[in-house]
Amino acid sequence: MQRVGQYFLEFGLIAAVFLISILGFWNIYFGADADAQPHHHLHIATAFMWMGLLLTQLTLMVRGSYQTHRKVGLAVMVAGPLLVATTAMLSVHSAHKGVVSGEGDFLIVQNVMVTLELGLFILLAFLLKKRRKLHGSLLLSTTILFMGIALFFAMISFVPQFKIEGPETFYRFQLAATTGQVICLAVGLLFFIRDRRNGWPFLVAGFCFFLNEAIRSLLTRFGLIDPLTEIVGSMSQPLTFVASFALLLSLLAATAAPAVRQPRAA
Repeated sequence: MQRVGQYFLEFGLIAAVFLISILGFWNIYFGADADAQPHHHLHIATAFMWMGLLLTQLTLMVRGSYQTHRKVGLAVMVAGPLLVATTAMLSVHSAHKGVVSGEGDFLIVQNVMVTLELGLFILLAFLLKKRRKLHGSLLLSTTILFMGIALFFAMISFVPQFKIEGPETFYRFQLAATTGQVICLAVGLLFFIRDRRNGWPFLVAGFCFFLNEAIRSLLTRFGLIDPLTEIVGSMSQPLTFVASFALLLSLLAATAAPAVRQPRAA
């Protein structure tokens, strides 16, 4: 029971992200204009599978089942690249939809950067797997990246102050995005304050949305948002999926390969 209390924040974070993700996807499946597509099914399936694996690993740690924890880690090694691949494919789909409609993709920078950041966090987690607490923090901090995007859609769907009710309320998109970013940063700061040595990945994950917004502002200033959207939107979705999955899987597999010892000189 004492060990469960020790990881109370971690369990709470996973539970919160589960709930927020359900709310974020709600309109796609059950809203008035519900139109869930195969890529939505794949993305939500991999996202919840990832969070389920993180919850399983956390539970095994609480129980002290480290041997089983390592075995489940092999599934995480495959699920991570699958998650990044589906996120990359969804980013391409969103950009393509924006190009075809002529309306652009206002989430293009967040989508692309979160995909890259997600892959980087997972890769760092396996590179630093010998530091157990830091390894766990890096993996669990990926949920903050999910939370940021899901919060945005949940707020504009369910919170009256953020709902879009006509052209005069379009400013609420930015208001919802900023509010979600502040919440993510606050959550990251909470974990960092609790454990400054191993909790910094949560703070970095929370800060990523502000970094991405700064990049968006810079690209907007130089008129590069539309070219970026066109480049991403022109990519093949199946090829993006396969390439992203293969690249990250090969990198993670390399971290698991035993180091080759050099023979000592005579």
